[in-house]
Amino acid sequence: MTKAFYITTAIDYANGTPHLGHAYEKVLTDVLARYHRLKGERVQFLTGLDEHGQKVQQSARARGIEPIDLCDEAAGLFQGLCAKLLISNDDFIRTTEERHKSVVRRLLQDLHDRGLIYQAEYKGFYSTRAEQFLQEKDKVDGEWPEIYGEVVEITEANYFFRLAQFQDWLVEHIQTHEDFIFPRFRARQVLEFLKEPINDLCISRPKERLSWGIPLPFDDAYVTYVWFDALVNYISAVGQGTPEFEAYWPADYHVIGKDILVPPHAVYWPIMLHACGIPLPKTILAHGWWLKSGRKVSKSTGVTIDPLELIDRFGPDPFRYFVTREMNVGQDSEFSVELFLSRYGSDLANDLGNLINRLLNMAGRYRDATVPSSGEPGEEESTLRSLWEETRPSVLGLYDEFLFHTALEKTFEFIRATNRYTERRAPWKLAKNTDPAAAGQLDTTLATMAEAIRLALSLLGPVMPETREKGFQLLGSGPADTWENELAWGDSLAGSRLAAPTILFPRPGPDLAPVDQPG
Repeated sequence: MTKAFYITTAIDYANGTPHLGHAYEKVLTDVLARYHRLKGERVQFLTGLDEHGQKVQQSARARGIEPIDLCDEAAGLFQGLCAKLLISNDDFIRTTEERHKSVVRRLLQDLHDRGLIYQAEYKGFYSTRAEQFLQEKDKVDGEWPEIYGEVVEITEANYFFRLAQFQDWLVEHIQTHEDFIFPRFRARQVLEFLKEPINDLCISRPKERLSWGIPLPFDDAYVTYVWFDALVNYISAVGQGTPEFEAYWPADYHVIGKDILVPPHAVYWPIMLHACGIPLPKTILAHGWWLKSGRKVSKSTGVTIDPLELIDRFGPDPFRYFVTREMNVGQDSEFSVELFLSRYGSDLANDLGNLINRLLNMAGRYRDATVPSSGEPGEEESTLRSLWEETRPSVLGLYDEFLFHTALEKTFEFIRATNRYTERRAPWKLAKNTDPAAAGQLDTTLATMAEAIRLALSLLGPVMPETREKGFQLLGSGPADTWENELAWGDSLAGSRLAAPTILFPRPGPDLAPVDQPG
C-alpha cells in the first residue's frame, strides 16, 4: 500500500476549553489535509486530546468528579469544535485509550531494558502549569516567564530518560535536514537552545503525588510524565508496533504552536523516537500566536476570543477564510472583530458572494437560469482566461510553500478581475441590445462568468469547503474526476441549470454585539 500523507495537530489538553489558538491550528492542518486529498493523495489526519496529568487530577477533585469524567466532557467540547469548523480529521486519539497506553508502556519498557531509563533523586524547580521541571536558565531577566505560572522547589525520587546523550546527534540532524523545522528561523532557535547542555528528562511522577496517569511498566509506584505520554500519540494512533505502521509513518507534518516547539516537539520528541529506533517526522510546522492589541490571545494572558460565537454567527467558512487569510504561517498575527467584519464584508460578501448572486440573477432573467454555451472569446475573455492560467499554478505553488495567506490573496485577485470583467461586458446592457451579435456576446459573458466562478470556488476548496460545495450546487455542477481537471478552464457548465439568486454571505445586522471577551 502507498504510504498515506500523514498530518497531525498537537493534542489539546483536557483541562482547558477550546479557544482561538485551538481553532486556528485545526483549520491550518485541515487546509493542508484537504489540499493533499484534492491532489489525489490518501490522507490520514489526526487530532486528539491529552488527558493525563496533575492539572486534570486537581480540577476533577475540585469538582468532586472522576478525572475520566472531566476528560469525557473535554473530548466532547473539542470534537464539537472540529465538527463546527468542518475539520476533516480521520481520527481523534485520546491518551486514556488502551491503544495508546499499550504503546507507551511498551516503549518505556524497551528503553528501560536497554539502560536508557534510570532512577535518581531530583531536587529543583517545578511548574505545575507546564507540568515541567525547570532550571535557572529557564528564567528571563531573573524571573520565571508567565507561561510557567507558580514555580516551586521540590525534592523527590523519579525515573529519568537519558536525553543528554543524544544532544549532539539532534544538533547534527537539525543542521543536515533543512525541512525538519518550518519556518527555518525556528530551527535556529532550537539550535540556540541546544548550545547549552541539556539535562536528562524526568519521565515519571510518584503515584502518591499523581495517580492520574499511565503506570510505569517496570515500577507501578510511578506514573508516566505527561510529555513521554502525550507525544507518543502521534505513533500510537497509527499502530506503532503493527505491520500497518509503515503505511503512515513517518508523519509528513506535525502542526503545532511555537510555544511547544522547544523543548517538547523539537528536542524531547525527536530524541525519544531516535532512541526507540523509530524514524523522525519529516517536518514540524510551528505556527505563530494570535494577538489582540499586541497581546497573545490565550487563557493565561486573560485575553480571550470565543471562536464558537463567530462560527455560530457567520458559519465555518468565513472563520476559516479569515484566520487563513490573516495569518502568515510561522508569524504572529493580529485578531479583531473589526478586521474580521471588514474581510467578511469586502472579500466574501462583496467580491465573491455578490459575483455569484449577479450571475444567478442575470442568467435567470436572460437565459432561463441556464448556463449558455460560450461563443468565440474576445479580448476581454482571453485576458481573464490568461489571468487564470497564471493564477492556478501560482496559487498551487503557494499552497505547497504554506503561503496560504498569499494564495488566498491571489485567488481573490482573480475573483475581483472577474467582477471587473462583468462590469466591462455589462450583460444587462447586452440583454437590451437588439443586435443579433449582442445575444452571442451575452451568452459568452454569462458562460465566462460561470466558468470563472467555478474555477475560483474550486481553488478555494481547501480553505472554504462548504462554500465550494454550495457554490457548485448553485452552478448545477459537481467536482470533476480529478482536481487537476476541475481546475482546467473549459465549457463544462454549458446547459447546467442554475439555482435561484442566493445570498451566500448575508451582511450582519447593526446590532452585532462584540465577541471579544475580557479574561
